[in-house]
Amino acid sequence: MWLDLPTFQTVVASTPLVAIDLVIKNRRGEVLLGLRVNRPAHGFWFVPGGRIQKNESLDTAFRRITLDELGRTFDRASARLLGVFEHFYADSVFADAGTGPDTHYVVLGYCLELDDNPALQPPAEQHQQFRWWPQDELRFSPRVHAHTRAYF
Repeated sequence: MWLDLPTFQTVVASTPLVAIDLVIKNRRGEVLLGLRVNRPAHGFWFVPGGRIQKNESLDTAFRRITLDELGRTFDRASARLLGVFEHFYADSVFADAGTGPDTHYVVLGYCLELDDNPALQPPAEQHQQFRWWPQDELRFSPRVHAHTRAYF
């Protein structure tokens, strides 16, 4: 269940958010990144991912997030847990010209290795474009957010 905006703003200002990030690799070892349109991390290339909702199991969240972010459902059992990460941002989705609460995420990072390049259809709500990045390039690119580079 999604929270109404005033409640969500209080949550962002008061507690960490729990999320799943998806490191999607193709058979060449390239990683799918999207150019973020929303805060935090606006304007940076970032891995797909999303928040876990209250009373949502990890398996259900993984299926929903892969569908929402990739346009196709994947099961968590087909992915490998990379670890637990903390992401701190000086702004939030509510930031307007530098005002608003900061954001703290506790993130479960998962790697999903695809045998081929399936017909993924990521929506444009969070990212204005998607691109497969060679790992050697994304590790050093200042256009790729530091929280994404940390997965490598």
